[in-house]
Amino acid sequence: MCQAVKYEASEPTLSLNCHCSRCRKWQGAAFASVLRVSTGNFKIVRGEDAVARYRSSPGAERCFCKICGSSLFTLRSDLGRVHVRLGTVDGDPVVRPSGHIFVGSKAPWFEITDSLPQYDEAPPASPTRE
Repeated sequence: MCQAVKYEASEPTLSLNCHCSRCRKWQGAAFASVLRVSTGNFKIVRGEDAVARYRSSPGAERCFCKICGSSLFTLRSDLGRVHVRLGTVDGDPVVRPSGHIFVGSKAPWFEITDSLPQYDEAPPASPTRE
């Protein structure tokens, strides 16, 4: 929001809407739309010192701006990828969300009304997913 942090992300592999309780609470919304990229295709180009990190679970660090508090991305060192918050992307990311994950723990007050596939937990592995 304040533009203190700038990153570059290329070759996204997937975009999903995550309904897990951690993403909901961190996002402050019914779900978080994320863009998945490998760690090798992600780089902070400005404002590294403005990035705060919160280890929310083993292998996962939720990163946000120290200045304005914006949720930026989650580093998944255990999986070799970064989950970029889609709302932080400038321009068209090209990849659209392809499903809803962790709907087994979604907010009871939110109804999913689109036709995207829904998974109670993580989506099944496939060649197009990491």
